[in-house]
Order: sequence, then C-alpha cells, then structure tokens
Amino acid sequence: MIFNRKAFLAAASLPMVLGVAACGGGGEIAVNGDDAPPVGANGSGNIVAISGAGATFPAPLFQRWFDTYNREVNPDVQVSYQSVGSGAGLEQYINGTVDFGASEAPITDSEDRMKSFREAWPFEPIQIPITGGHVSFSYNLPGVGDQELSLDREAYCGIVTGEITNWNDPVFAEANPDIDFPDLDITWVHRSDGSGTTFVFVNHIDTVCDGWEAGVGTSVDWPVGIGGQGNEGVAAGIQQNEGAIGYLSYAYAALNDIPSALVENNAGNFMEPTPENASNALLGEEVPDDFALLVPDPAGEDAYPIVGLVWVMIYQEYESAETWEALRGVFEWALGPEGDALTEELLFVPLPDELVERIIEVFDTVEAG
Repeated sequence: MIFNRKAFLAAASLPMVLGVAACGGGGEIAVNGDDAPPVGANGSGNIVAISGAGATFPAPLFQRWFDTYNREVNPDVQVSYQSVGSGAGLEQYINGTVDFGASEAPITDSEDRMKSFREAWPFEPIQIPITGGHVSFSYNLPGVGDQELSLDREAYCGIVTGEITNWNDPVFAEANPDIDFPDLDITWVHRSDGSGTTFVFVNHIDTVCDGWEAGVGTSVDWPVGIGGQGNEGVAAGIQQNEGAIGYLSYAYAALNDIPSALVENNAGNFMEPTPENASNALLGEEVPDDFALLVPDPAGEDAYPIVGLVWVMIYQEYESAETWEALRGVFEWALGPEGDALTEELLFVPLPDELVERIIEVFDTVEAG
C-alpha cells in the first residue's frame, strides 16, 4: 500500500503529561492509580493486566493512551509499559516476559534478534506500526531560542562525526546570518543504550554524511560525545551542558521545552520538526508486507528528513484469550479516532486508514486460548 495524507490537526498548545517514574534507566507507565474509577465501575471487575516494554520514543503517547483507555473506556484493563529502550524491550519480548514489545527499529531476517526469536518460539514474530515519529536535533545554546537554529547537512554531519567542535565554526554562519555564535565547545549527546531512536537517527546520518563510519544499528560506536540512558538521559545531558546538542524524539523535546533546530532536507529546504512535516516524509512510500518501512532520506520538498515508524511486537499465539482480546482492544482503540486525537495532541503522526485496515487484518490471524 501507499501512504496518503491523513487529516492533521495541529495542537494549539502543549499538554501537561504525567511523569514517567524511573525504572532501570527508563521508566514504567502504570494506569489505574489512586484516583482512578473503582474497579468494576464500568466493567466486570475482572482485571486484565497487560505488560509491555521497549522504546522510550513513544512513552509519552503510550502513557496517555493507556491511562485514557483505562479511565474512559475500560477500567478492567490495566497496561503497564516499561520505557527501557528498544533493545531491552525486544529482549523481553523475545524472552516472553512481556505481552508486547515496542521499537523504532523493525526486526529483520538479517538481525541476530530474528534468529533468537525463531530459536525461542515455534512461530514468526508479528510487528505492526502503531504510530509515526521523528527525531530532532535539540540543543542548549546561549542566545539562541526555540526554532531559531538552522542546520545544513555539512553542519550536522560535522557535529556527529566530530569534525566540527566549536559553535563559532564558520559552517554555521551561512544558514544563520542573524545569530552571533559564541566561542563555545560543542558537546554532542547521544544514547548510551540500545535504542530505536538511535536506529532512526543513524539510518539518516549513514545515508547523508560521507564521514560517517559507525554504520547503522540500535547501538553504534560514536566517534565523539557523551552518552545518556533513554530520551530522558539525552535530554538531561543537553540541559545540563551549555553548548550541548543531541538527538531526541521530537515529541519528547517539545513536551519538555527543549529547543530543536530546523534541518536541511533532501531538497535543500530547512524544515521545522513538526508532525505535519514529518508526515510529508511518508507520502507515496510503499509499505512492505512485513511493515518494515524505512525512510532514511525522504525526497519531498516539504518533508522533515529524520522520520521513522514505531512498531509494536506481538505474538502469533497467546495462552490467554482474555489477555489477547484486551490487548487487541487497546491497540484498535489507539488506532481509531480517539487514539488519533491523542496522537496528534502529543505531536506524533497518526497512521493512515488504509494501513490501519491492514493491521486489523493481522490481528485476525492471532490465535489465543
């Protein structure tokens, strides 16, 4: 199928989001807290507990989805999600210790994870996209406010490869004639854990930066910089160091008021990292049968260039029919109109209706009970 544009409603203001408690370097999202409706208020009182783990990238959206579903749709379904990074989440998925995993990097035949899954299970993994997202260059640069910094490809490639080390380098001046850059060392901040955000980011960097030699993966050997655990750790590294710049899920950066740069795209245009510009990167892209769509350098004139999907990994078979039906209900709701409204509000990219129809067909193949 081909991605088509879906109606997008820009959020007028950034919403308040409940914090994610620290848990093993990431966090855990749990619903049905002290002020939740009493058990059985709108349901049977037979609680179904669902667990997931993985990417920090979609954690703010998952938090809102799962909390809203529990409070407003079915209080008998409780979803907890460990925001531990894609790599750790996929390990838990393969080990069968969670009901679903989440990652911005799909499992492919060439990966060791696919081999590990096949050794552990008598069926193939199921991975379905659940939302789209994009990665920002977010920074802490005195005198430069939100959305004022523009980065051309020479500039950001030089930063990540370590070839450009100070903000007074002339490379920044052409795209930013109104900024008086300080004589300040650049501190590059990157992920230290296995991360789908890293995969999306370096997939783009590997495509456009001639000096990049670390390849593509959820973890790479960075030539320069300091590491942080999860989006949370990278954000902290940026906020605590003047002159720092790093990569974050844009939704995470925006919701935490961390400035993000305009980035030069394939057509030579400087694009704001808005969800609408990110959705432009997916227009006309062919989605393969296994849903493993990668867009390392979209060609559209209005496309933000660092974009990826978030996949959830489910099993072909579940021992409990009750667990699977509850999980399916959550995901179908999240992919529907009410879930889409929250997706847009939190600055992620909803999936088009045609793709959602394909996902529902995959749900029909899962066996349970």
